[in-house]
Amino acid sequence: MQLIPVVDLKGGYVVHARRGERDSYRPIHTPLAATSAPLDVVAGLLALAPFRTLYVADLDAIAGKGSHGAVIDGLRAAFPRLDLWVDAGEARADQVHARAAQGRGCSVIGTETLPDVAAAKDVLAAGDVILSLDHDAAGPRGPVSVHEDPALWPERVIVMTLARVGSGEGPDLAALERTAARADGIGRHPSLYAAGGVRGPEDLDRLAAMGTAGVLVASALHDGRIGPDTARRWA
Repeated sequence: MQLIPVVDLKGGYVVHARRGERDSYRPIHTPLAATSAPLDVVAGLLALAPFRTLYVADLDAIAGKGSHGAVIDGLRAAFPRLDLWVDAGEARADQVHARAAQGRGCSVIGTETLPDVAAAKDVLAAGDVILSLDHDAAGPRGPVSVHEDPALWPERVIVMTLARVGSGEGPDLAALERTAARADGIGRHPSLYAAGGVRGPEDLDRLAAMGTAGVLVASALHDGRIGPDTARRWA
């Protein structure tokens, strides 16, 4: 299992994400970095452990209010060995092709930004993409059939429970189990990644025992609940 740190970008800064309430996100204050500038925060995370992958959520792009393309280019130049997974609200095949051609990381396709199943089929067939099955407190975000039909899923799938992001309430094990069962039902075995609510080492051990391929984490790294030894173990 791989531990994957997350940076949420808004207004040029890394912000502290909590429960998907994006309008309330503010620049992060972390002992890992002197500022909330993306380069500083990522350098701090890499000083904690030699992470191989970084998940970047471009919240402005997801909301249709701009883009952090230049920031992402800066991260790629500063940390060339880091594999970037980028959620920038992409819902079209041409956007996926452009990111791949420009070397700007791997596209994460979030169900929250997919308008319908037809768009989902088109963009998920566009290349080496990662699907994020987005949930909030009310249930699935985006086309329900994409959540329910594993035949549409690529080889890597994130189970993203936005209502638990930054909450410290524990990962959504039920959602992971439900997703795995759907895939098993048609004989598919995509790599599943958990996102939202991880509290510390015990949660990581439990997720690993479930066969989870990776875990997306932010708050527990910044507040020290996942320290250097644990981070290095799973990095």
